[in-house]
Amino acid sequence: MVTPKQSTLAQLGLRAQGGREAQISHLTIDSREVRDGTLFAALPGTRVHGGEFIQYALRMGVSAILTDAEGAAIAADVLQGSDVALVLAEDVSATLAQTAALWFGRQPETMVAVTGTNGKTSVASFARQIWIALGHKAVNLGTTGVEGAWTHPLKHTTPDAITLQRALAEAAQAGVTHAAMEASSHGLDQRRLDGVMLAAAGFTNFTQDHLDYHKTFEAYFAAKVGLFGRVLGDDGVAVVNLDDPKGAEIAALATARGQEVIGTGRSADARLRLTGQRFDATGQELAFTWQGRAHQVRLELIGGFQAQNVLVAAGLVIGAGEEPDAVFAALPELVTVRGRMELAARRDNGASVFVDYAHTPDAVATALSALRPHIMGRLIAIIGAGGDRDASKRPLMGAAAAEHADIVIVTDDNPRSEDPAQIRSEVMQGALNHGDATKVTEFGDRAEAILRGVDALQPGDALLVCGKGHETGQIVGDDVLPFDDVEQASVAVAALEGRL
Repeated sequence: MVTPKQSTLAQLGLRAQGGREAQISHLTIDSREVRDGTLFAALPGTRVHGGEFIQYALRMGVSAILTDAEGAAIAADVLQGSDVALVLAEDVSATLAQTAALWFGRQPETMVAVTGTNGKTSVASFARQIWIALGHKAVNLGTTGVEGAWTHPLKHTTPDAITLQRALAEAAQAGVTHAAMEASSHGLDQRRLDGVMLAAAGFTNFTQDHLDYHKTFEAYFAAKVGLFGRVLGDDGVAVVNLDDPKGAEIAALATARGQEVIGTGRSADARLRLTGQRFDATGQELAFTWQGRAHQVRLELIGGFQAQNVLVAAGLVIGAGEEPDAVFAALPELVTVRGRMELAARRDNGASVFVDYAHTPDAVATALSALRPHIMGRLIAIIGAGGDRDASKRPLMGAAAAEHADIVIVTDDNPRSEDPAQIRSEVMQGALNHGDATKVTEFGDRAEAILRGVDALQPGDALLVCGKGHETGQIVGDDVLPFDDVEQASVAVAALEGRL
């Protein structure tokens, strides 16, 4: 735990209206956590402004409130006559991020971040693995929590600024010197990373996702761009996948800011350039060049797209100061992230079952396409879509599965508050409209769908269970029911092979 401390508003770089001062011993964005000495940050939200909760914070004895003009207007009646220190900020989320960074005061010495629609978790994990192979105490932070030399659970890919800075401070206190973190579009849009000191930042790709939050592709991309245009300093290193159509735009922005750019991919402009891949049943051989010098390594990783992720991770580690040859020597030691093209089980006839977190149309297409060169027989896909999320991508996900798989099984993902049958219907529509209806079936029960998919496997075939990846629960209504795709695949194989 980080040692409790006290600071004045002035020491945190904050100035209250009327010059009022306050002693701060606690930061929070949750009015239920307010106590004496608390600075409560009332942030704008997607459904309700935090200003609505200022009244509760006052009842709990809050010492200071950080909000914007809208938040102060919402709470004008209860603030009138109060002697609480009120700090107004034009961008309250960015101010909170900087305040939290000052409050906790410590971060791992070397930090990098990666953004993009797909691949963030793999890139962050690979960077952490490379650092550990080079002898550093390293972690990665994101969808799977904090992993590596120090572990800690996280509720969000990019947690709120206070939670994030607390985790970074505790990691540093535990001796962690290197950290790679995922920068989600939500986190970037809400300025959660603005207090993080980065040596390098990476970009993987840009495809459809989170339009329920961002509303437009332009807003979604603008959030991603914030990592390079705002969070990464002018002296930082931008590692950019130039094979993505948006890569050149990111690279141009970084160059304009004076940042060093390490391009990756097959592009002729890439400093870390992929020149060849060869696949087999358990991995792949990579040929690449670093600033014109040829290298070759074997990766025990399934999926051609993993080469892109590995190169972005290598670029980040190089950009953060490591010797390139030492980085490349560590690549054969990389292992896949849980739930990312993970080999879950193998049937006695040699057929394999993989689990992947693919939950966007592009990710489904990429995962299936990447698995195809590794197998000799048919490719079976299990696909679903989450409830209370971007509904426009559901038929696109079904279409992607139908285009790239020989057999498609549509099932429930995390239906949340929506009707599971309606979600499946929308996914089915995309799959049926795209190809042969005889190869598309539907089983609402996810365990049954996995069992059916495993049962269909013949020698040389492979099954890819898409959508939930590392998750160990299925969200139905307000309940989180125990469910692990990897575990279910293993149980299905054991049952069909008579091993239970």
